[in-house]
Formats: sequence, C-alpha cells, structure tokens
Amino acid sequence: MDQDYKEKLEKLKEELENADAVAIGAGAGLSASAGLDYSGEKFEKYFGDFAEKLGIRDMYSGGFYPFPDEETMWAWWTRHIYVNRYVSPPRPVYSMLLDLVKGRDYFVITTNVDHQFQKAGFDKERLFYTQGDYGLWQCSTPCHTRTYDNKEKVVKMLYAQGFAIGENSELAVPETEDGRTDFSQLSMRVPSGLIPYCPVCGEMMAMNLRADDTFVEDEGWHKASAAYAKFLQEHKDKHILFLELGVGGNTPGIVKYPFWQMTHDNKNAFYACINSGEAFCPAEIADRSVCIDSDIGAALKDLSAE
Repeated sequence: MDQDYKEKLEKLKEELENADAVAIGAGAGLSASAGLDYSGEKFEKYFGDFAEKLGIRDMYSGGFYPFPDEETMWAWWTRHIYVNRYVSPPRPVYSMLLDLVKGRDYFVITTNVDHQFQKAGFDKERLFYTQGDYGLWQCSTPCHTRTYDNKEKVVKMLYAQGFAIGENSELAVPETEDGRTDFSQLSMRVPSGLIPYCPVCGEMMAMNLRADDTFVEDEGWHKASAAYAKFLQEHKDKHILFLELGVGGNTPGIVKYPFWQMTHDNKNAFYACINSGEAFCPAEIADRSVCIDSDIGAALKDLSAE
C-alpha cells in the first residue's frame, strides 16, 4: 500500500472515530463503484435490442432519446427503472459505508436516484434524495405534488415484454444456446393499456427525476430537506466530518461546493473526498482536508481493514 495513500486513510479513520457527526455527500461515482454501470455488459444484456434498432449506446443517453411512441418509451423506462432501482448492486460498497458510520450521528445527501442507501439499510430518516427516485412517478404536467410508487406497474410492464423476475429480484431474460439474451422473445413495446396516467388530470405520468421545472418536490422531499437543514444547524460549529463520495462536476452546487463552504466557515470541520480521478479541494481548506484518488469501494475496504 502506497505510504501517502495509507496516511490519508489513517487520517480519515481518525476523523470518522472522533467527529461529532458525519455528513455524507454522494454522487454517481459511489453507485458506479458498487457496480451500477450504465453501459457495458449490463446494458448489452437488457438493452441490446434498443442498441441494435435505435442506436442507443448506454442507459444515460437512452433517458433523453426521442422514442417513436409511448409504448416504446415505457418499455425502455421500465427496464431502466428495474435494473437500477430494484436489483441489488453486485458489490457491497453501500454496505461497507454503512458499517463505517453505523452507530454514529450521520446524515446523507445524495444526487443519486437509485435508492441504494435505503436498500443497504441506512436510516431513511437520515437520507435526502435531492434529485428524485427511480421508484416514483409523478404527473407529467404536473397538476399536483404527490408522487406514486411504481414497482407493481413496472413489473407488469416487464412481464408484458417477456421478462421474468428471478432469484433475489434479478430481472431474468430468455437466453440463446450460447447464453446471450434472446431478444427475439422480448418486445420493445408495452401494451397501451399498461401506460400510466395521472389519476387526477389524466395526463401521462412521468419519472420523478429532476430534469426541468416540472420536477415534483413532494411531502417526503420537503421533510428530508428540513431534516438535513436541521442536522447541519445542530452541528454548525461542532467537529463535523464532511465526507464526499463520487461527486463529479454535473451538479457541484448540491454537495461539493456547499461541503467546501461549510468546512471553510466552521474551523472545527474536516473535509474528506474519495473519488477516482476527481479528488481535490480548495487551498483554503487543504489543511483540514484529505483527498483520496481511488476507487471508492477499494478505499472503504482498506479503511475498514485499518
């Protein structure tokens, strides 16, 4: 183990043990480390037909694709929702993180929408999903500010496409003799009768994801926002560790910049960042920071072994 890396881990472990509280800020890099990739083998297994026929190359870009009709769009989205929200990740990165903060005063703010913190066992009263949740739908207009759980209807649409639900909630696919997905047995459309519509105004439902000004901040969102604000206020001048994990440059104003600013303003605070290729901080807080350029899962595993 590199000496500089080891010293940074030791410093972070010391902060974890001695801090009055831990504010965890998480981005897409955390889920990527857990194996929730939007391309590669998983994409080919579940979306190979969309790649071949529509030219979509990964799950992220597929979310912005101009699908030819609503039936095709919902076939895409139900696959996307299920494999990223209802299937457990292949690597236990979230569980390792929970082990490090269990029993401590912590709060999580995340831009991730895959619900993996709660699936791993984090206290739901200590979570703030700022950008939405793959597991929720809302009115596309929106005519009201309620959101709706979607798992039951998502599963029905997956069955209609030819999928099955296997062991451990895995999305099971028909296979060819060589073990590949047999897309000839799957449909890229869902029946029109399964398309979800708003129970209030009758307009089509939409994902509860922050893409524009139609995003619904429901009662649960506001409750979580208030809880996070209260947590920060209670530890405003105390020894708080701001632990940033996998936050990139897409939405730095939600986690990264506020963490830097709060560390700067509170002389008892400490900032830590673990991110492969993007671990850095401003010079103004460098003496109260540790930045670890590493895969998050690997670093958490080493941290647990320290």
